[in-house]
This record gives sequence, C-alpha cells and structure tokens, in this order.
Amino acid sequence: MPEAPTVTLRARTPDDLDVLYGIAADLDTWEERDPSAPGPVPRQRYEAQASAAASSYREDVFFVIDVDGRAAGSATLFGFDPLARHAEAGISLARDFRGRGIGTAALAQLVEFGFTRRNLRRIHLQAIASNAAALRSYEKVGFVVEGRRREHAWVRGAYEDVVLMGLLRSER
Repeated sequence: MPEAPTVTLRARTPDDLDVLYGIAADLDTWEERDPSAPGPVPRQRYEAQASAAASSYREDVFFVIDVDGRAAGSATLFGFDPLARHAEAGISLARDFRGRGIGTAALAQLVEFGFTRRNLRRIHLQAIASNAAALRSYEKVGFVVEGRRREHAWVRGAYEDVVLMGLLRSER
C-alpha cells in the first residue's frame, strides 16, 4: 500500500504561481471553482491580481496546499463576518492531486485553523450538485447539507443546483 502523502498548508511563494495559474486557467473545471462566467485568464492579469492580493491587508486567509514539498492547490477562508464569527471556505486542487484524499486533508486543516486560530463559530461552503467527489470530501470533514439553491448555476449548457453546506465548531 503506498504511503499517504504529507499534506500541509503554507503561505504562497513565487514558485507556486505556475501551479496556481494552471488551476485558475483550467476551463474544464471552472464551474467547480468559480461562480463567475468562464473565460480565458491571461497570465499577466492573474499575476497582477495575485500580487495585489498578497500586498494588501485583507481579512481573507489564503494558503497553498503543499503535498510532499510541491504546490498542489489552494485553501481559502473568505467573507468573514466578525460579529457572527463565520466565514466561507474554498478549496481547489491541480488535476494531478485530485482523488487521493489530499483535498479532504487540506480542508480539515483549514477548518481547524478557522476554528482554533481565527475563533470562528461556523464555516460554510458551496458546491455544484454534480461535483459528487467534493461533496463526499466535505461530508468526511464534517460539513452537513444545509440547503440548495435550485438551478442556481449555469454549468456547461444546463442549470444546476448549488449545494450549501456548513459546519459548526460545536459539531466537531
């Protein structure tokens, strides 16, 4: 049986840009990662946005998912509500790292960070209904389905439900 990879969350470095840009520019998986209309992402624009986000103070928390010393994707907490103590989680992986439990391990670490280090009370996320692998992963971490937005997303030529999931700190 192959040894499980070591999954950690860390800060972004310039060496990570190729992998992260590859994910951002992947039109085949756009709807799994981004609610905006799909389209080509020029490298120069991506790098400018990444640089601006890194140099400005924002409440958002952006981690690179590192697998055995290689960038594999990103894990983010964003949309913080300081009064209600909640935020939304987002995760994306490069194609070669999917289907191996890496996303589940990274999300579990992101949740732990959010509850323990950011004192969040609740973390929520959303996924298109056809992204069964993501939904299973989120459930493994402890997220529960809280509702659906029916036919909320336009995905590859058809309307699709968006599944809303949440996890309370008290449920861990």
